Amino acid sequence: MAILLHNAILATMSDGYGLSQDAIVIDGDQIAWMGGLTDLPATYARAERHDLAGRLVTPALIDCHSHIVFAGDRAAEFEMRLNGASYEEVARAGGGILSTVSATRAASEAALLANALTRADQMIAGGVATLEIKSGYGLTVADEMKLLRVAREVGRQRPLSVRVTHLAAHAIAPEYTGRAGAYIDEVAIPSLQAAQAEGLVDAVDAFCEGIAFSPAQVERVFLAAQALGLPVKLHAEQLSDLKGAVLAARFKALSADHIEYMGVDGVAALARSGSVAVILPGAFYTLRETQIPPIAALRAAGVPMAVATDCNPGSAPMTSLTLAMNMACTLFRMTPLEALQGTTLHAARALGLHDRGQIAAGQRADLAIWHAQHPAELSYRIGATPLHTRIFGGRFDA
Repeated sequence: MAILLHNAILATMSDGYGLSQDAIVIDGDQIAWMGGLTDLPATYARAERHDLAGRLVTPALIDCHSHIVFAGDRAAEFEMRLNGASYEEVARAGGGILSTVSATRAASEAALLANALTRADQMIAGGVATLEIKSGYGLTVADEMKLLRVAREVGRQRPLSVRVTHLAAHAIAPEYTGRAGAYIDEVAIPSLQAAQAEGLVDAVDAFCEGIAFSPAQVERVFLAAQALGLPVKLHAEQLSDLKGAVLAARFKALSADHIEYMGVDGVAALARSGSVAVILPGAFYTLRETQIPPIAALRAAGVPMAVATDCNPGSAPMTSLTLAMNMACTLFRMTPLEALQGTTLHAARALGLHDRGQIAAGQRADLAIWHAQHPAELSYRIGATPLHTRIFGGRFDA
């Protein structure tokens, strides 16, 4: 039976917030109709009615950058950084990503899944309905495949659309110290090919940075992805400007993520390519960085900006997307409208999805219903998630 939602404030995300008080009809997993209640088509006269008592309705949130499949934690490194060690110094001392790699390799698939589901549940409780999950903590062909299988399984076991991203080019495995090129040839590309053959990957990512991979090495990964027909994205300009965003734009990447050190050439390249700039304030906050992304330049160039948690054990141990929205506003001076666009409309684009991120007829019926009257409240609150309920694929959460 179709579902009719009425007596609500809708943030349709069309032409700004697109605030309206229209009714919505959901038929199956799609939004079938929107309009004034007095204009309801006779076809839907018997629809099951839900009075939302004046609550705010937005598209369900989309977290377009996360690393939720991992084992262990890095609280000790958090303390090291507070005592003065930089992120790069921790990494070069054998900590950072490689410490998580060690714990993740030792963990069973079942244990990794149990922990990932806990994090996914926290995100669902915060209004998320679509989640990107990256690999990148295995760094062998077998372990990367293990992480990709777990990521796929999260989407099977929870009311959540999961997009899986291959990120074997996340760090240089300890067995390949000083041989990054060999790692690309023997692990990153073969694991990508194996993942594609098993249907375990939707996109391909890499970490272009002095402590990870050079633009030339990343380009080899991107060429392999291109040969397999897979879209790419990139961790770019987080700690320095290696022109990763320019490289990503050349490959028409879905997104360039972090981008704190991106220069004017990177902004121009993203504007030309149509790639999304993914803003990750949680890592900036945790690492106590001072170089903010070029928000004003991105805004002026018309580059769409998404916002994500970057949930990971080292630099962003957070699962709240609304907290990331607040941080984007308070730390980077994004507006509440930009923050909500960044977790709906632009986040969908950063994943190559066109059937969600707005409230409109024909869109997927993923909605978040909030104890709020204005969308700015979602960015305004610190640590609070005023979610009333969520609709996923046309169904209310149990």
